[in-house]
Amino acid sequence: MKMTKEDRFFKERERMVREQIIGRGIKDERLIEAMKKVPRHKFVEEALESQAYGDHPLPIGFSQTISQPYMVALMTEGLCLQGTERVLEIGTGSGYQTAILAELAEKVFTVERVKQLADRAERLLRELRYKNIVVMVNDGSAGLPQFAPFDRIIVTAAAPTIPQVLLEQLVDSGIVVIPKGDRFSQDLLIVEKRGGKIYTTSKGGCVFVPLIGKFGWKENEVWDL
Repeated sequence: MKMTKEDRFFKERERMVREQIIGRGIKDERLIEAMKKVPRHKFVEEALESQAYGDHPLPIGFSQTISQPYMVALMTEGLCLQGTERVLEIGTGSGYQTAILAELAEKVFTVERVKQLADRAERLLRELRYKNIVVMVNDGSAGLPQFAPFDRIIVTAAAPTIPQVLLEQLVDSGIVVIPKGDRFSQDLLIVEKRGGKIYTTSKGGCVFVPLIGKFGWKENEVWDL
């Protein structure tokens, strides 16, 4: 029997998880199952479908990218999701990370500054029948105070500092995952708020597009990656 396109993507997704995710030490079983389930190829342009499960980021327009699968897994694992959390995602982008979060958390609030990306992601997420996602168009660096507090916050763009406004929207015992650094490289930080104090650990180097906004980089500081 001839293999269909969806069959081929299923096999590529299984290989991606086996080699790029499990093979690099990701252990969260719920996360692994989510990455086996979510059809990453639907979150990229049709011309790039054949590269959707490759070990690299891909452009999605408007100078933005869909992150490398391993980076999505690493950031998500850092959130330590149990299934009951309200999560804020800053930088909806393609919506792929949003879908992974929606598989693992109770509710996901995601904010994107580029309306065209937000609209496209919202349509796709609706088509995939996610009902626990709220998509907003706004300055993500300021969070979403109208929906705060959040149990977890994930920032999918590089910040020059950890915005205090985000920490204020985080519950005590909450976690923020954020890339922080300069224009050429950042550290992926796991930031925990416990007893009103902030504890930070690094998961290693990374390179993300900039977090633009009031509490991130200014428009005239944006660089081309």
